[in-house]
Amino acid sequence: MSRALATLAAVLCLALVPAAQAGWVSRDATVMGTSVRVTAYHQDEARAGRAVAAVLAELRRIDAAMSPYRPDSEISRVNARAAREPVPVSREFADLLARAREFSELTGGAFDITYASVGHLYSFRDRRRPQAAALQQRLPAVDYHHVLLHPDGPSVRFRQPGVRIDLGGIAKGYAVEQGTEVLRRHGIAHGQVSAGGDTRLLGDRRGRPWVVGIQDPRDPDALVARIPVVDEAVSTSGDYERYFDEQGVRYHHILDPDTGDSARSVRSVTVLGPDATATDALSTSVFVLGPERGLALIETLEGFEAVVVDAGGRMRFSAGLRDLAD
Repeated sequence: MSRALATLAAVLCLALVPAAQAGWVSRDATVMGTSVRVTAYHQDEARAGRAVAAVLAELRRIDAAMSPYRPDSEISRVNARAAREPVPVSREFADLLARAREFSELTGGAFDITYASVGHLYSFRDRRRPQAAALQQRLPAVDYHHVLLHPDGPSVRFRQPGVRIDLGGIAKGYAVEQGTEVLRRHGIAHGQVSAGGDTRLLGDRRGRPWVVGIQDPRDPDALVARIPVVDEAVSTSGDYERYFDEQGVRYHHILDPDTGDSARSVRSVTVLGPDATATDALSTSVFVLGPERGLALIETLEGFEAVVVDAGGRMRFSAGLRDLAD
């Protein structure tokens, strides 16, 4: 598998029924700054095609509200004004902020949307990272408690200047989960919505499970595991998605909120569960927490499993997946 194909497959290599087979419709696109794939089955292929088009429209709608790269998005308006005044937001946006806070509290702050307060100092394309002094100056702004969500309105206010938020650790999972709901509303019982490292699988492949392949973090042409799944969400966070190496140290986009530096105790984390919003947030959280604390967290959550490739390349599994190690 080439690097481009690995990216197109959204880090997860999915064994799909060929789109040419009767009843299956599949489309690829670029949305939310990443490769997206939507697949649906229905005996009426025209209906499946309409469902796929509706999913892509839903993903674009969510991107328009939640992308920090769009100056007219809700999140851009919040980042520009919330340190000065309460900023009105949609109920959908407020609900996702509330969900993000739940994961911040669950993980003791390992998941924190205010990482963007230092995250904007990095440019992985330009191989730029902040110097220690600049990082220390901005680090106090990284604290999810700085985000005040007022239910009336609703509106958002930041407690202090310098705070920025980014929903990159949860928004794609939310988007693919919402996309799956669109498929259901169109009468689709078998399908897939993928965006970046987040995938939601609807039903099965008409009698067979979907097969998820987890990419080797150091070899884009290799897989480290294959997992059969049915009607589940799968999210992968890896240090090979946006990164650069400098003097033997890898700087990547998954930042530890405690330090503002890239988390380095693992290479990749894949989380499986019933809800893509949750698996997205949890894959980031486990990456930051590290293999021991991260897997311990997963063991407390009913219906969720995880595969971790640690910093030394060793694979670790939550209890429900340990037979994969045999």
